[in-house]
Amino acid sequence: MSVHEDHGVILKTQPVGPFWMNTYVIGCARTREAIIIDPGDEPEVIVGFLAQHQLVPKYILCTHGHVDHVGAVADVRAATGAPVCLHPEDFFLYERMVEWGALFGMRVRPGPTPDHWLSDGEELRFGEHRIRAIHTPGHTPGGISFLLGDMLFAGDTLFAGSVGRTDLPGGSWPTLMRSIREKLLPLGDHIRVYSGHGPATTLGRERRTNPFLQGGGL
Repeated sequence: MSVHEDHGVILKTQPVGPFWMNTYVIGCARTREAIIIDPGDEPEVIVGFLAQHQLVPKYILCTHGHVDHVGAVADVRAATGAPVCLHPEDFFLYERMVEWGALFGMRVRPGPTPDHWLSDGEELRFGEHRIRAIHTPGHTPGGISFLLGDMLFAGDTLFAGSVGRTDLPGGSWPTLMRSIREKLLPLGDHIRVYSGHGPATTLGRERRTNPFLQGGGL
């Protein structure tokens, strides 16, 4: 768990659940409006942090529809009233979260129908900040990365030293590589990457050292 404030943004990183998935709470330090990215499990921890820091969530953003990333959506939405945002191409995964959760021994409540369908390039505002949705399919068809300033919340598209798996329903290795090459790396080496699992990194570090990104002009 970590919390820091930078350039008027409060960022909490909270690994949750059996997959140690990173949930992010991002707040505007001045207005206290916030967003939640990938409430995958342990809703009481997420809601408790919001209350502790007097943050009011404006959106629940889902990078994709896998159960470890959306398993607590129902409880967090019920507690906060914040609208749920998902790319439509991942609804087929999202709507089966209870079934997928059972396979991994997770107790999951069915997620509410998403309130907003995300599209590539759209911007959502909270407080004094804007976060941009970038469609990065490959791990799943509707995978979304979110860019806020120099911070990229990449879901399971890109990790420190690795990339997302593509052997689950809807996955595609060529599509994943194209998303990273054409959508993420051009954002610049300085961009800090906050992934769905594991530690933070930068695009520059991954471009230079990630074994999956070597060769092929990456």
